[in-house]
Parts: sequence; structure tokens; C-alpha cells
Amino acid sequence: MEITASKRLQSIGAYAFAEVDKEVEKLKSLGITPIDFGVGDPTVPTPEIVRRATQKGIINRKSSGYPSYTGASEFRQSIAQWTHKRFGVQMDPATEISSTIGSKEGVFNFAEGIINPGDYVIIPTPGYPPYTRGTLFAEGIPYYVPLLAENKFLIDLKSIPEEVCRKAKILWINYPNSPSGAVASLSYLKEVVEFGQRHNIIIASDEAYSEIYFNEPPHSILEITKEGVIVFNSFSKRSAMTCYRVGWVAGDKRIVDIFKKVKTNIDSGTATFIQDGAIVALSDETHVEKMRAEYRIKRDLLVDAFLRIKLPDCTPEATIYLWQKVPEGMTSVEFAQKLLSPEIAIVTTPGAWISDKTETGLNPGEGYVRFALVPSLKNTREAARRIKKILPKVL
Repeated sequence: MEITASKRLQSIGAYAFAEVDKEVEKLKSLGITPIDFGVGDPTVPTPEIVRRATQKGIINRKSSGYPSYTGASEFRQSIAQWTHKRFGVQMDPATEISSTIGSKEGVFNFAEGIINPGDYVIIPTPGYPPYTRGTLFAEGIPYYVPLLAENKFLIDLKSIPEEVCRKAKILWINYPNSPSGAVASLSYLKEVVEFGQRHNIIIASDEAYSEIYFNEPPHSILEITKEGVIVFNSFSKRSAMTCYRVGWVAGDKRIVDIFKKVKTNIDSGTATFIQDGAIVALSDETHVEKMRAEYRIKRDLLVDAFLRIKLPDCTPEATIYLWQKVPEGMTSVEFAQKLLSPEIAIVTTPGAWISDKTETGLNPGEGYVRFALVPSLKNTREAARRIKKILPKVL
């Protein structure tokens, strides 16, 4: 019997972060424990108040049955309250909010409700792989726009051809941005909204890093409008809840309705006891402030280390990432391989792996490596020492 994967699955290749995991396993097989900055999975414990609330929820909901497809009413109410407190925006929890099983599920499946075969989706590159994978599974066509340092890693809306705009149904944006750490101003978000309204394109705003920032709190596109907009957010980075798989979407009722219809046909919702933990997480800012402070220290340690060896200052404004320029004359993969030398044993993600080529053949991730600031403070200090003392000897 011949078993063949679908053409859709064959078309997407390997998942970049699965490739990073393979590099980690190679070092471990040699008896080397690497310092792993490869995948953005926080290693700090989920806050105790969240763990306790989740445990209590398991007991209280011992006979609760299936969860709501789109989130318990109290969960959606907590999202609405937090959004109003954080961004000054009123949301209707009944019609403008839905839970998700983390952002990835929502991002990937969203295109299924909007895209018809042949429709375009405008996607930033580098960017989160599910923007593309979801588009391809919905039989849409990705159109990549590069995020470049000369544009402060903002999408150059004027560079998008009119022909693409006529065929496009969704524009993905991601600010604070992974991997660059760039933040979008309110005026820029207004330009994005106007672009979407002018071309009848839905703006899908991935705001998973909205709470990991080092200067002023970033804005949400919801501060401009809800019309024609849907926001994706998550507890994974804000509250170190990657294992819990819980997040939400919020925005235009019409778009959220479509999302809900897709979702109810794909999954059975996030466990209600996990939503109980998420409600408590959202009510507490102390643990978020503590994590921001620790990420800042890690960021500064690595930035200083690279400055000491005469590499460019790539200090991010936000997120848990450092998007570091590599030495002149080296590719991102070559530099990542140097960092993987047994005496250094630092795992990163080559920028070329998380970037797609544009129509002109440009890979905007080439020339960068991404550090996810997730190892412990102790290990980050050790990594900084190796970068300063050992890396120059192998370059």
C-alpha cells in the first residue's frame, strides 16, 4: 500500500523550529549541553498564582464536560476588561472576542474562513511560519513583503503592487515584531488601517508580544478601529504559559463570527480549567513586570557582548528576541554554525530559516541570527562570556 502526503503538506517543507531542535539533539548526542536560544519557549516557571488557579479549576470543574468552543463567558469578559484597561478600547465579550488554543491554532486556521483558492495574503518576511502555512492550506497565494532595517522593520505599504492589493483578502502585521523587536507607532497603525480600508483587505494583527517591551507600552491596532480588523494575542509569552495553549482573538464582529464558525468545526475549545488560570494571569501585572525586567537584563548582556566584538548594535525595543546582524562576509547559517562550535555551544535560529524570499528573490532574514532570550540568567551570562572570549577565535 502506497501512502503519500497531500500536495499541500508536501509543499510546505520542514518547520523551521523543528530544525533547530535537531541541532540541539546533535550537540546533546556528543555529550554537550548547549545554551539554547533557538526556540522562543520561556524556561521560567509559569507564575504560581496561575498554577494554583488552574489546579483549583480542575477540582471545581471535575464534572464540567466539554469546554465552550469559543471561550467561557467569564474568560471572554476578562479579556474585554483587560483590553479596556490596557488600550482604552471597549469590546463586547459576547460578539467581538473568542478564545483560541494559543495563537498558532488561530493564526493557522484563520485563512480557512476568509481565503478562496487564488486569493492573495500579504505576509511580512521574516515572520511567523503559520501566516504562510495557513495561507497555503487554504489554497491562497502568499505575497511576501520584506521587513528591512532601513524601514525600521515596518512593512512598506507603498511597495505593494496594486495588482496584489486587488487580489488580497488579508494583510498580516506583527508588532511588537518577531524577530526584529521593532514597535509600530500609533500613526503607522493608522496608515495600515487606512490601507486595509482603501483596498478592502482585512488587517490581521498578531500582538502576541504586546506585553514584553522595554520602553513605552506598545499600541494595539484596536486603538485605531475595530472595523476590518482582527487581533491575535496569547498568554504564552506574557505569562510563560506556552504549555497551557490558551489565547484569544478580538475585533470586528463580522470577522470574529467567521473565525468562530471555522473554530467550532475544527476543535472543541480550550479546557475551562486552563481558562481559569488564564483569567488569574490576566488580572496580575506583577509577574509580567518581573519577566520584562529579566528579559531586559538578558537583552543587555547579549547586546554588550556583541558590541565588544565589534558587531552592530541591534538592541530590540520589545519582544523576547535579539535580531543580531552577523559579521560581514558570512551567511546567517554560517554564523549560527560558528556559534554551535563545541567550545561555544550556543543554539540560535538562522534568519534565513525563518524568512521567505520576496518576488525579487530577496531573503531579508539573510545576514541575521535570532536569539530567543529564554535561557536562565546564569546561562545567558555564560553565553555572553563565550561570545566575548571564545567566538572571536573561531570567526
